[in-house]
Amino acid sequence: MRILTRDIGEHVGKEITLKGWVDTRRDHGKLIFIDFRDWTGLAQVVFLPNNKELHEKASVLRSEWVIELKGTVQKRPEGLINTKIASGAFEIAATGLTILSEAKTPPIEVGSDGLDIGEESRMKYRYVDLRRARMQKNLRNRARVFQMIREFFAKNDFVEVETPVLSKSTPEGARDYLVPSRIQEGKFYALPQSPQQYKQLLMASGMDRYFQLARCFRDEDTRGDRQPEFTQLDIEMSFVERDDVMAVNEELLIKLVKELYPEKKIQEIPFPRITYKESMEKYGTDRPDMRNDKNDPNLLAFCWVIDFPFFERTDEGGWTFTHNPFSAPKPEFMEDLLHKRNIGEILTTQYDIALNGWEIGGGSIRNHRSEGLKAVFEIMGFSDERIQKNFGHMLEAFDFGAPPHGGIAWGMDRFMMIMENEPNIREVIAFPKTGDGRDFMMDAPSDVSEEQLRELHIKITKKEK
Repeated sequence: MRILTRDIGEHVGKEITLKGWVDTRRDHGKLIFIDFRDWTGLAQVVFLPNNKELHEKASVLRSEWVIELKGTVQKRPEGLINTKIASGAFEIAATGLTILSEAKTPPIEVGSDGLDIGEESRMKYRYVDLRRARMQKNLRNRARVFQMIREFFAKNDFVEVETPVLSKSTPEGARDYLVPSRIQEGKFYALPQSPQQYKQLLMASGMDRYFQLARCFRDEDTRGDRQPEFTQLDIEMSFVERDDVMAVNEELLIKLVKELYPEKKIQEIPFPRITYKESMEKYGTDRPDMRNDKNDPNLLAFCWVIDFPFFERTDEGGWTFTHNPFSAPKPEFMEDLLHKRNIGEILTTQYDIALNGWEIGGGSIRNHRSEGLKAVFEIMGFSDERIQKNFGHMLEAFDFGAPPHGGIAWGMDRFMMIMENEPNIREVIAFPKTGDGRDFMMDAPSDVSEEQLRELHIKITKKEK
């Protein structure tokens, strides 16, 4: 039976089997030492010269070789305990060795945190980069956060629903990634920028409380804290007002911090609330960093930002939404919306959750009546034909009776980046892309064959130089 390095202290005096990687090998005269590594940590193994065959086998070991090791667990003398590793009070005297896989010299070393290595190299050899302890910790903590989220919502009567990845292209603020249809010639799917419309349609279906850890796709220009695909915690609730949604989310955030990150301190509970106007005047941003001590990496200053303007001017002098076209205005501004008056003064039910100067989530109470949603698009200058083409399915669904509803979405990559004290989101994503959408490991995006293009009825026209 395989034993993990974290558990070797439970087997003193016994022979055990370990399976994992050679971290380093050191020859000390007649003694050969290796630092053995599995996902739980390191353990020191010693090969004695009295077993000549085993000793010779150990002498050829190199870093990152994969091995199966048998050995007897021994306590180290008091003066030789290694306090830097969890198993440092013990040592394994090797009794058997099987080489499962040899390895070329790694193109990047994995013994450090890796932050001093060029990002392109780390992303190209990501399967090696992920072996380092910091990256293992990040991904395993991410999994624990996701598990707790699922448990929390299950206990609160939310239903996890998977929504489509192949959907329809609609104007939601960013460029869509388009997917050509082979069967429907000349037509395209779009990858979802968010499950926004689907989750509202789930509320119209009577699902009542929905959540999903959803993959989202946006073809945006390069930004340090974003990448083309990302993970969003998506939530929607029926028969709620703004404070109901905020309360559920605040409860979950506090639980995640207290139970999974007890070393961190939340500066203020309940989370303070600040209006968009106050935030801009005091901090010059709508995602304020309200920490009392910005040098404390374990201090978390959550805050809610509320009362956003619904619309803002475009460069052409028209109107566009500031956050989400599906939002409802605050109740006292509904008549202004329906009559398309005082547009610049209309406030929305939008609420954002900010953490240490980052926006980690945003949501709103939605327009659940078709005339309200239609008025938003009319203010934006959409013709009736365009409204029907892009959003007719939503308007029709609302006309069949939709409950008042609202929700929120968290940027999970950004949230994990902050919780793990990392400099960017790529440190908490298993296989990230660059800001401009490149995957160095898979060499994507890449060319495809002429046959594939013909099947999709696509012809590539190259730009003239």
